[in-house]
This record gives sequence, structure tokens and C-alpha cells, in this order.
Amino acid sequence: MKVVRVVAGEFGAVVDGLAEVLVDSVAGGASMGFLLPFGLVEARTWWSRVEPEVAAGRTVLWVAWESSGVVGTIQLKLELEYPNGRHRAEVAKFMVASWARGRGIGRGLLGAVEAAAPGLGVSLLVLDTETDSPAEGLYRSAGWTELGVMPAHSADPSGVLRPTTFFFKQLA
Repeated sequence: MKVVRVVAGEFGAVVDGLAEVLVDSVAGGASMGFLLPFGLVEARTWWSRVEPEVAAGRTVLWVAWESSGVVGTIQLKLELEYPNGRHRAEVAKFMVASWARGRGIGRGLLGAVEAAAPGLGVSLLVLDTETDSPAEGLYRSAGWTELGVMPAHSADPSGVLRPTTFFFKQLA
């Protein structure tokens, strides 16, 4: 497995794999912002809106590759609009294909973000995840600090409101 940063001009090579991972994640119950039914057409459409954000430098995107193709992805959303927040960024749309989990792919993606953030001027990372999701264990073991839980923050793919746990990590 290798983790690579994707720039806007490379989207064509990864968009189908990104769409498949997103559909797989939503189908598996991950709270990614989408409701069922959710298919490849909707996923490709959503990813097509990410490419301009990457091109504009507001979003940094990584993918995890294996011989089979894209198996995971993660984004870093930079705060460029407000000067007093340029030191912080949000980790978003972090997902690993269900069939590829448990092999360190998520840890590799998260590590790539944490390693790149200081070079982007970022010293504080924030993220959120559905409370009691398997991702919480990854964040805690990677040194992230729980900030708190907000009840009924986001709907899961079936439309049921679930609590969300917010985490942060201060980088050296």
C-alpha cells in the first residue's frame, strides 16, 4: 500500500476509485454526509466538486493505493478565508474500503496528513466522527484528544440522527 497526494490534474485517474470507496463507505453505514440510496453516479458527481477545491488549494487530498486500485482516502480542509485561523485545518472524508480495513491503511492516511500539515502552515487539526464508530479507537491511539460529543449532530446513511464525537490534535 502506498499513500500519495493527488493534485487537481490527476483526478481523472482516481475519481472512479474514489467514488467506489465512497459508495462502499456509505453502504457500510459510515456517516459521510450522504443518505441511502447512494450510488456511483452521485459519488462521482460529489467528487467532481472536490477537484476545484483541490485546484484552488483549499483542500489537500491523499489516496491509498494497492495493486487493486484506490483503497482509501483522506482530505485536509485548509482555512484560507480568515487569517486568524490559518494555523488550523479539518480532516475530512477519511475512509477506507470495507474489504481493506484492519491492515494499517487508515493509520497510513492519517499519518500522511499529520506529516504534511506543518509544511502547510497547520499546527492544529480537528475532525469529527460518529460516536462509538471504530474510527474513535484509531484517533485515540494516534494521540488525538476528544473535545466532546454533540448529540443528534448528523444523520447516518439511513437517516437516523446520531451523536458525533469531535477530536483535535496539536502538532509540534
